[in-house]
Amino acid sequence: MNKTDPLARLNQIEAQRICIIKPSALGDVVQTLPILPVLRERFPNARISWVVRDSFANLLEGHPCLDEIIPFQRRSSAGQWWQFLKSLNKQKFDLVIDLQGLLRTGIMTAATRAPWRVGIEAAREGSHLTCNLTIPDTGRYVPAWLKYWRVADAFGQGKLKRTTNIYLSEDDQNWAQKKLYCPEYPLPTLAIHAGAQWITKRWPPESFAAVGAKAIRRFRCQVVLVGTSAERELTGHIEKLLQKFVPTGRVINLAGETTLKQLAAVLQQSDFVLTNDSGPMHLAAGLGTPVTGIFTCTSALRSGPPGDKHELVSTNVSCGGSYNKRCPKRGPQNLCCMEELEVSRVWQALHRLITREAAERTPKAA
Repeated sequence: MNKTDPLARLNQIEAQRICIIKPSALGDVVQTLPILPVLRERFPNARISWVVRDSFANLLEGHPCLDEIIPFQRRSSAGQWWQFLKSLNKQKFDLVIDLQGLLRTGIMTAATRAPWRVGIEAAREGSHLTCNLTIPDTGRYVPAWLKYWRVADAFGQGKLKRTTNIYLSEDDQNWAQKKLYCPEYPLPTLAIHAGAQWITKRWPPESFAAVGAKAIRRFRCQVVLVGTSAERELTGHIEKLLQKFVPTGRVINLAGETTLKQLAAVLQQSDFVLTNDSGPMHLAAGLGTPVTGIFTCTSALRSGPPGDKHELVSTNVSCGGSYNKRCPKRGPQNLCCMEELEVSRVWQALHRLITREAAERTPKAA
């Protein structure tokens, strides 16, 4: 065995029980999905499991290349955590791939005692010490989607088509169709997601409303607002502004009303999506819906979806793309990126996207 070449070592693996450890976040889970067909191609008879946060488990249900979902509770007692680690050990995995690379997932990886424990170069908090093999070219500055796709390269399947398979039931599809149906006449649907976990990612709701109003006036779009129940106040504010700006426009507020699968169905049936850098952005892009993505504290290159069908707009301030969860500037300069990234720039990007896509396809409205 060539110990100096990790790819040569990976090519020698024969595994019957495989585990992907990627608990979160939503966008990262979505960007990891394309490696499931890769592992199935490389290990056609293996049992493939995935450790994922329980709140995201619904998204993986029904995937044809996944045999088992192992839900992980982020907030669990010491006893529950110990039992979870013992259950991983009992699985007797041959191959474990830790794509999270944090202390918690490193402990999970070590607990499996799998003979092959594979990690990434971007691993932190000492988690790399639990792996006996690291996939090359997977450092922190590699685009996230490409970092996960390096798994395909490592197992000799990099030439396969990168596909994001999310099983949506007929009930999920029908639910979304009824919510988006316009009884008067078909309207192109613009989905807006204005939320994000970090405050430094959240472009102002007033700006989202301004761009949404322009889309209603210029392209006669209907606007559907999506988000979590915690973002209901945010979407309610945008809804009121849109009703004020364009009283005749059709606005649907679904924040807090969808499961992950229903959200996926809404994004899939929408014609365009306007969003911060967030999980729904990657969910929409993975399902094939064109995205206008807004990037302030994160980098469009490192965190944006791949492909040339999307329009990604970034701030030009000096700390843009710094990945700060809290703005490093104080006083009047605090969150200056939000003002610097003007409505006109985002509208121009959305206008380009809609104009380009309108020439290629008709609205998806029922």
